[in-house]
Amino acid sequence: MGTVSTPEVFRRLAGSDLPTTSGLVHATAQRRLEPGEALFHVGDSIPFVFVVNTGVIKLVYETLSGDSWIKGFAQTGICFASLMALENGGVTNFSAYAVTESMIDIIEYRKIQQLADCHIEWQRALGNAFKLYGQRKERRELELLTRSPEERYLRFLSEHAELAACIRQHDIASYIRVTPVALSRIRARLKAQGRLA
Repeated sequence: MGTVSTPEVFRRLAGSDLPTTSGLVHATAQRRLEPGEALFHVGDSIPFVFVVNTGVIKLVYETLSGDSWIKGFAQTGICFASLMALENGGVTNFSAYAVTESMIDIIEYRKIQQLADCHIEWQRALGNAFKLYGQRKERRELELLTRSPEERYLRFLSEHAELAACIRQHDIASYIRVTPVALSRIRARLKAQGRLA
């Protein structure tokens, strides 16, 4: 999946070069994660934006009863945040774990806001980041509410082939909201129909 620098991620969001990217340096910390290691947990106060320079992070809702469901994945070149945690006094309502060895830049959201207050390019980058988040969330809701588990699985394989190759079937099951046993049955049925290699 390669490596993508944080300035490049924000340049792509802005659609242009950005002024004072060097200003992010003092507001940024880098962290290396091993597979399975947590980036943060439910209830953490983390007013930060996370940029995946390399690797894959899974974003997980966890219930009091111990169940967990994957809400999404953040791959190389993606930035994400807990919107709840960006509010004053807010905390995150999901956890984040490394799926593969990952390098993450952790940036103070306050610093990005300050840049957006001063520069139209940063306003555009921030606005596009929120727009992409909203679009992903809407697509995710549509899939969960209108498509069958089998359709969700085939769509996941079609749209995220590279990701599917590096994550466990258990995580795919969690993402499409079926049990691992149910996913095994879906796979067996699709293979019998010749729709899955």
